Amino acid sequence: MIRWMMTVAAGWMMVATALADEPKKFNPFLGGDRPAAAEKNGKPDAERHDAEKVVTIAHMKLAGDLSEAPVPDESLFGPPRENLRTKLDRIRKAANDPKIDALYLEIGSLNEAGFGKLNEVRQELADFRKTGKKVFAYAETVGTKEYLIGLACDELILPESGSVELIGMRMELTFYKNTLDLLRLKADVLKVGAYKSAVEPFISDKMSPENREQLTALLDDHFENELVARMVNARPSRRWTAEQVKAIIDQGPFTARKALALGLIDGIAYADEFEASLAKKLSAKESKIERNYAKPKAAELDFSNPFALFAALGGPKKSRASKNPKIAVIYAIGGISTGKSSIDPLMGGETVGSETLVEAIRTADQDPTVKAIVLRIDSPGGSALASDIIWRALKVCRKPVVASMGDVAASGGYYIAMPAAKIYAEPGTITGSIGVFGMKLVTGGLEQWGGMNTEVIARGKNSGVMSTTFPWTESEREALTATIEDFYEQFLSKTLAGRQAAGVKLDRAGLEKLAGGRVWTGRQAKANGLVDELGTLRDAIAGAKTLAGIDPKQEMELLILPKAQSFLDKLMEGEENLPFFSEHLLSSSPRIRQALNDCGLLLRTKSDPIKAFLPFRIQFK
Repeated sequence: MIRWMMTVAAGWMMVATALADEPKKFNPFLGGDRPAAAEKNGKPDAERHDAEKVVTIAHMKLAGDLSEAPVPDESLFGPPRENLRTKLDRIRKAANDPKIDALYLEIGSLNEAGFGKLNEVRQELADFRKTGKKVFAYAETVGTKEYLIGLACDELILPESGSVELIGMRMELTFYKNTLDLLRLKADVLKVGAYKSAVEPFISDKMSPENREQLTALLDDHFENELVARMVNARPSRRWTAEQVKAIIDQGPFTARKALALGLIDGIAYADEFEASLAKKLSAKESKIERNYAKPKAAELDFSNPFALFAALGGPKKSRASKNPKIAVIYAIGGISTGKSSIDPLMGGETVGSETLVEAIRTADQDPTVKAIVLRIDSPGGSALASDIIWRALKVCRKPVVASMGDVAASGGYYIAMPAAKIYAEPGTITGSIGVFGMKLVTGGLEQWGGMNTEVIARGKNSGVMSTTFPWTESEREALTATIEDFYEQFLSKTLAGRQAAGVKLDRAGLEKLAGGRVWTGRQAKANGLVDELGTLRDAIAGAKTLAGIDPKQEMELLILPKAQSFLDKLMEGEENLPFFSEHLLSSSPRIRQALNDCGLLLRTKSDPIKAFLPFRIQFK
């Protein structure tokens, strides 16, 4: 009996092989043109076959600030942290995985993410959909930023009790002058440029006309292009005009039912109903959801081995570097300061240490396998001295350098991009802010209020420049003003030289009209010649390959720098801060956390009197 079955099977295989040689004829095994008569119960055989298949759907959660700072490959406390790059890599892996039929994107709060990062995600989702696979988004509630991600998907589904908080955009700028007055503190300020409004929150209780002008221009650009235009283009079946979209936004927020009636979302379902419907959406009999697809897993520790804990604290074993050609991607994430990069959970965010970044640049430059360097910037700037040291390291680099701007690359963050042969920015990047200022927080009033008295013995007319107890004297202000003006001249000269070297037709008079501390979106910066292209980090990497004489479509290894430090590395250097306060105490007070973020970089750069940064965050919500 078994022998007979094998003979029959062999015969059928011979028939199938013969049919494969005739592609114009219907082949029940290999496909082909189907005769009209090959139907049963009114349905073609292929449709009945698809209805019986099982599809696999990759599931991912997307939430948080989507930080771009490099993270260790392993973590002692739970799964390794993820950053924007690892999220994008997981989407890309699902797109190229033949076992994956679709993507299920679970969207959480993205309120802290900027429009640059959102564009990176949207572009990755667009590339995913180009493969023919669909993206289904599910969220309990969405604001503007979450909705923009949902628009990049094939469907956006909410539960019946969910809401679409599509209410437009606004920016709130907090001023601290009156608070400083209450605390007997004073911000002593020197600045160059009418638009260099970074210091305003510390010396005023309202916006200057110049600051209101530039922030209004930024808000209008984001509203018209990042929101209204994307809604018009993402929903062509609705045939919305820009005016109709604005009228809809003026009615928000919306319940899920109202949003569905208006066509803002594609369906209403609870999570279990949504997941159960995916098979039908993909014309399949059954769907299998692969939860947290490709997400790194926590390392398993053998606590019976006394050396296991120390090995885990030290991070993953360092693998030998390959000899394959590479593109180095160097991340400059956070405020710029002298010394080593660090993370300060209490004061907020990462810092770009000039010492750490210069070491990363030299490592890439000296590595014979690195063919080009991409500098990825997400920084409001910081210390003018540290920015210039980083600029010099890039300037003398022998490898082609391309800059890629994320959410923000302003002031010192823009300055360090000047050695690049080409600058890419996201459409919604905040950039420019070509200007500098000097500032110190004078604590003398607070000290006196607390009963303290300070007496001084000094030699040197300007010996009090760095003192935080007393404001600057006229002589000290004169000396510092000359220093600030000199650095501003350096900023202008290096910007002009960098832009002209990149082929931009820009003269000194034209640059001065764009400078003075004014900030621009990536779109505006491209129109004014401050950046060269609008594009993602992947676009910048392709541009770096071209400069290195390599086919931009060629897949290459990426060397990520600076290397993320392990817990033990940071502990040994005295740089590991436990994030209890930022994660628990401050999470309940966003306004206090924002104030600490604003002041944090100012305090970290207190030893550098000349600043080139935005201590307040430009964020549209």
